[in-house]
Amino acid sequence: MNDDIQPDGSAEHTYEHGALGDAEYAEFMELAAEEGFDLEDVEGAIEAAGHGPLPVLAVVGRPNVGKSTLVNRIIGRREAVVEDKPGVTRDRVTYEAEWAGRRFKVVDTGGWEQDVLGIDASVAAQAEYAIEAADAVVFVVDAKVGATDTDEAVVRLLRKAGKPVVLAANKVDGPSGEADAAYLWNLGLGEPYPVSALHGRGTGDMLDAVLEALPDAPAQTFGTAIGGPRRVALIGRPNVGKSSLLNKVAGEERVVVNELAGTTRDPVDELIELGGKTWKFVDTAGIRKRVHLQQGADYYASLRTAAAVEKAEVAVVLIDASETISVQDQRILTMAVEAGRALVLAYNKWDTLDEERRYYLEREIETELGQVAWAPRVNVSARTGRHMEKLVPAIETALEGWETRVPTGRLNAFLGELVAAHPHPVRGGKQPRILFGTQAGTKPPRFVLFATGFIEASYRRFIERRLREEFGFEGSPIHISVRVREKRGKKK
Repeated sequence: MNDDIQPDGSAEHTYEHGALGDAEYAEFMELAAEEGFDLEDVEGAIEAAGHGPLPVLAVVGRPNVGKSTLVNRIIGRREAVVEDKPGVTRDRVTYEAEWAGRRFKVVDTGGWEQDVLGIDASVAAQAEYAIEAADAVVFVVDAKVGATDTDEAVVRLLRKAGKPVVLAANKVDGPSGEADAAYLWNLGLGEPYPVSALHGRGTGDMLDAVLEALPDAPAQTFGTAIGGPRRVALIGRPNVGKSSLLNKVAGEERVVVNELAGTTRDPVDELIELGGKTWKFVDTAGIRKRVHLQQGADYYASLRTAAAVEKAEVAVVLIDASETISVQDQRILTMAVEAGRALVLAYNKWDTLDEERRYYLEREIETELGQVAWAPRVNVSARTGRHMEKLVPAIETALEGWETRVPTGRLNAFLGELVAAHPHPVRGGKQPRILFGTQAGTKPPRFVLFATGFIEASYRRFIERRLREEFGFEGSPIHISVRVREKRGKKK
């Protein structure tokens, strides 16, 4: 256990075993032993759930060097779309991976549209957004082709960013190709790791180097974060009014507003005084005509959103209330929830709605956004400033829910009453039962439940609803994992 001294002189504790105090941990492990659980398995479950935000790895490079194939190899499944031509757009660009017992996130930057200004500009634009949010970078180069002018441009970008870089010399399918990889020492990024993303050759050594470059996931602590303004990502589909909202809350024209959607720019973090506090707003709108993309605009929007969300603590999702809730709105919400960020829904252009549109919007919210009914909602107008004063209380509420912790004793009393009143349905002649649980982390709240058998997804959702009714967690996603007790008498 480590003690971190706070500004007020009090001590905040970071525990080796998830987020449980010494006495609470000993009592919990005694309970686990009485119920017949393997104590190493229990300890592992708590520590796995009790980490802070996962470190982020960006995979960058020019088109057709095998980035998406390498991403699939890293995450161990075929999820990233792979095609022989650029211009393939995807909704999801961030994945979770594990290597040698350590977990991290991977941002894939492959499959984007070549633009009218040339390939160098496209590579720089797509790489910037990923590198901005990354803790380390894998730079993929085609060893058969060698370093091109575009590769040299990316190298300059990486040096400017100052992030740790692992150089992957791809398409080395045998020993004869290793000589080609050796030429890449000239890039000045250190040792090139010869790999074949397609066949898996050499990827283990490359991933070992990645783990050395990535920071460990931070130890879980409880309590309000200190050391700077809270970070707010302002996200939403293109041209929904993000820049206008940022200008309105700032009280001045901080960023240029352009009605043309799909333009790109450098990300800008704005320090803004609002509600008596300083906040760091991450604006993700496409507002500066730097690289105009056409068919690839949706992909860029996803990449910018992912980068902003990874940097933030709370995501304010802006939705155009004058239009039907779109699939893209839902995807952006899912991205924020899966990233584990606190969430606020802001319905923009509320002042333009008539009674009929408001009626149908409420029906759409019920049917299309029921999965985030726990998120605070504000109805605003970025144009007139209507209800801007309600934005800060909503953000503070979401952050409070994001950081809420339930003591283990209180949680288990709640679980005992819940299981007694609403037992899990019988399946196949068996009725699994939740024995006990603990909250292993916050930001967002993460719970580990220990049970006698498999707990169905519908029952987990029921538990989540009741947790929210009992303890709040307004504005925060909740992660629930379940560990099943092995049959007594069995040993690993």
